[in-house]
Amino acid sequence: MFSDLPTQGRLSGGRHLLPVRVYFEDTDLSGIVYHANYLRFMERGRTEMLRAAGISHADSLASGAGYYAVHRMDLIWHRPAKLDDALVVESTVLQVRAAATIMRQRVLRGHECLCAADVTAAFLGMDGRPRRQSKDWHELFTSLMQQAATN
Repeated sequence: MFSDLPTQGRLSGGRHLLPVRVYFEDTDLSGIVYHANYLRFMERGRTEMLRAAGISHADSLASGAGYYAVHRMDLIWHRPAKLDDALVVESTVLQVRAAATIMRQRVLRGHECLCAADVTAAFLGMDGRPRRQSKDWHELFTSLMQQAATN
């Protein structure tokens, strides 16, 4: 059935997969994806991973519980994406800490990795200071990490 809603991607074997298309607005004048736009693709992947796992960033903010913010990101670009490419942003939990989750994200064209990043997302209270993730969220991320490790 056709849905008019944007894709959330899907969880598969502990990994989140989000399809994205390269549009003209994503590219520079040569038709290559501008380097900073990979960050946008990865942000969407992390946000949709939370949504697919049952975590609402908006609800967490509205309730005053806190929010995730990128604390650290190490990137490497392997190959350029080009205008009209169909890509997949793959997000995998590598480590779960009390107040942070570390993920590996890859932007793929088929089986080819175009860009990869290790991302530390810190959970912050409304005062902007690190705060423990809820027990439920910690368990959820741990479960996803374990599923990915066995697949």
